[in-house]
Amino acid sequence: MLERNITDALLSALSDTPVVPLHGARQSGKSTLVRWRVERKRKAAYFTMDDASVLAAATADPDSFIQATSGPLVIDEVQLVPDLFRAIKLDVDRRRIPGRFCSRAPRTFCSSPSCRSHSPVEWKS
Repeated sequence: MLERNITDALLSALSDTPVVPLHGARQSGKSTLVRWRVERKRKAAYFTMDDASVLAAATADPDSFIQATSGPLVIDEVQLVPDLFRAIKLDVDRRRIPGRFCSRAPRTFCSSPSCRSHSPVEWKS
């Protein structure tokens, strides 16, 4: 993987923030970066909503989907299951663990200024 300018910001955010959303332009390397995070830097469970069985499980019972993994969790294409946001919020409210969630979504998903201001990491292509 090419070293990205955003890598240090992502790792820093994961060290003190329970939910780190990563969003940006299509085909800019967001998924590659979060998979690298899982494989090399900070071990985490990785799920993509592009996988039909993962999508079905997350859609059927978002709370159980989130609770099934107690450690760090990367969710790619999280916007495909909007109820996951509520389940993530409940998990964070119960136990605030830095780096617990890293979610990846397209830039268009979080286009309002208020949403962008709450995202510690924004991919700029």
